[in-house]
Amino acid sequence: MHDVARLAGVSQSTVSLVLNGVQGKRISEETRARVLRSVAELGYRVNSAAKSLREGHSRLIGFVGDMVASTPFAGEIIESAQDRAWADGYLMLIVNTGGDRALEERAIDSLLSRQVDGIVYAAMYHRRLKVPPALREVPTVVLNAETDDESLPAVIPDEYGGGRTAAQHLIDQGHERIGFININTLASKLPAAVDRERGFVDAVEAAGLRLDRTLIRHGDGDAEAGYRHACRLLSRKRRPTAIFCGNDRTAWGAYQAAAELGLRVPRDLSIIGFDNQTLIAAHLRPGLTTMALPFAEMGRRGVASLLSGSSASPIDAVNCPLVERSSVAAPGVDA
Repeated sequence: MHDVARLAGVSQSTVSLVLNGVQGKRISEETRARVLRSVAELGYRVNSAAKSLREGHSRLIGFVGDMVASTPFAGEIIESAQDRAWADGYLMLIVNTGGDRALEERAIDSLLSRQVDGIVYAAMYHRRLKVPPALREVPTVVLNAETDDESLPAVIPDEYGGGRTAAQHLIDQGHERIGFININTLASKLPAAVDRERGFVDAVEAAGLRLDRTLIRHGDGDAEAGYRHACRLLSRKRRPTAIFCGNDRTAWGAYQAAAELGLRVPRDLSIIGFDNQTLIAAHLRPGLTTMALPFAEMGRRGVASLLSGSSASPIDAVNCPLVERSSVAAPGVDA
């Protein structure tokens, strides 16, 4: 900083004021520009470590995820969280643990040793979990998951609202006999399975339609289970005219079942999915109408919540938007 001041012909305090963006001081634009030219010429960088010791803030945020970084459709969480942190002048340190608990604990200890100002703890899929005790030492927000005791702020997808919107979209197209293939049983207590089914049931009943529980099946979230359950539903004497699939992989299996039985999507059968896995949904023929998991918005809100400094522990459920493609139409009508 002394070298910059000497080259620019100003005091060291003036250099400090310029580099810290202090407003309201009597520093002309010409002086400010001269200081910045000297900084560039000398290749000067602020010593962030020394600055953090002096100010008591590292301007660092840790991001710890299980398999988020290696999951193509969830990568938006990291990108949007990083952008939101950067907008407020924070650098994000990202660790992908691959679900290894020992690695996770070491990573969190390493982040804490670097005096991070907070940690975003992200999960690949929505579930209730126990967080490592060390996270209690620093402000933490849980992303795409919830703590089992609701002791930390969490940002999650609105599974119930998404399930209800998906069913309502089919109802609005005139479907009255609608099947549902869930991604797990209700006994699993998996939030996506429980709340998506609850939203589906409430939409059907609110529309005054008869809820036929024999049209509700419980798979495992894979295409094979989707195919198997769809075959059974579509082989019934009074088959459904539409199927809501609990995720896009299940919907993929339902497409295969429909094709094997000679049914055309959407003329003979409308199908709607959930997750908006673009590697699947956008490339099925016809394109799959589905509910999108709001990864980007969850990433932004998670970091915003962390930086707000709130000590409360609310659950922030983010809307899952409907992504319309070509797999839904009125019964007997092409999209």
